[in-house]
Amino acid sequence: MMKRLQVLFLVALSSSLLLFGCGKEEETPVSQPIVEPIIEAQPQEVVEDPVEEVPEEDLDAPPAEGMVRSRLTNEWVDEEVAKTRPIAVMVPNSKTASQYGLSDASILYECNVEGSMTRLMGVWEDWSNIEKLGNIRSCRDYYLYWAFEWDAIYIHYGGPFYIDELVGREDTQNINCINFSNATYRDTAKNSTDNAFTSTDRIKDAMEHYGYSMEYRDGYADETHYQFATNAEPNTLEQYSDAITATKIDMSPAYPVTNCYFLYNEETGLYDRYQHLSGDSDGPHVDLANNEQLSFKNVLIQSTYFEVRDQKGYLAFQCHDTTRDGWFFTNGKGIHVTWEKTSDYGATRYYDDAGNEIKLNTGKTMVCILEDGDSFNVDDKVIDAD
Repeated sequence: MMKRLQVLFLVALSSSLLLFGCGKEEETPVSQPIVEPIIEAQPQEVVEDPVEEVPEEDLDAPPAEGMVRSRLTNEWVDEEVAKTRPIAVMVPNSKTASQYGLSDASILYECNVEGSMTRLMGVWEDWSNIEKLGNIRSCRDYYLYWAFEWDAIYIHYGGPFYIDELVGREDTQNINCINFSNATYRDTAKNSTDNAFTSTDRIKDAMEHYGYSMEYRDGYADETHYQFATNAEPNTLEQYSDAITATKIDMSPAYPVTNCYFLYNEETGLYDRYQHLSGDSDGPHVDLANNEQLSFKNVLIQSTYFEVRDQKGYLAFQCHDTTRDGWFFTNGKGIHVTWEKTSDYGATRYYDDAGNEIKLNTGKTMVCILEDGDSFNVDDKVIDAD
């Protein structure tokens, strides 16, 4: 039985070998390239990185820490300068005057004195580094009222007896260079009459001598004097339908001796000042200290009631008034205004014809006082001062 089983096993084994031997050989698979499906390119949305917005320059931000707005010009000044009282200095305006330092005055007043000659009074806010200022001439009492508006130390070289009452008041803080000779020094000038000058050290010496405060006195001048437009939105006067173009402001009809006038400089946005200098020619009004022409952002013209005091031609102007008019010029245009001054130390304020107080532009201001009834020219127009 066992032998039979062995035979059957051998037969089965042989059959299986034959079966595998007669089959097809296993084919080696051939590698085929993989064909990627064609996909049309779709436009891709470009996502840009967010751009950080750069804030616009703040034209009315202080350029440095510790700076504040000037009450005289609205320019940025050091806090110490802003706290210091300004000085107001009388300066002659004749052909022989030796004018040093006028280009640094924040405000310049001009008014007739005797003989149709004008005299100037500059108001300096920053007088901390002056070596030669002047030359200095005598007082006229009406200029004191304009100096009061700024609580300024008023500096002059004597004056007629008409000034005595006002100069003698306890609240009037002035430096009469005749009474305190150390306030001035004599220096080279065009003539021997116009050769008295002052400096920072001499002014401080005089103030200490008289016991004057270097800082503004409480309750005297208005802390807000002129109203100013912002640098971001300057006053172009285009909001006034009756504003006139003002390329040349000719003051010669009112100031026939100096024949001063102003030309608008489009490049600088300022009014450059000219006046009679020598011979028959007019020329730039120049500061002898630096050879710079006097230039102003704002020009105010103020018609003022006046009287002739005596046969010598001394004048009196009514600085306190609410009934007079004038003109305001800036950025090559001009408008009619009215003005008011109601107290000695109160500011002279200017209003447009709608009764709104005008806004000056940042910078220096020229104030021309006209005798009531005089006229001046703007381009080809004659303007009467009422």
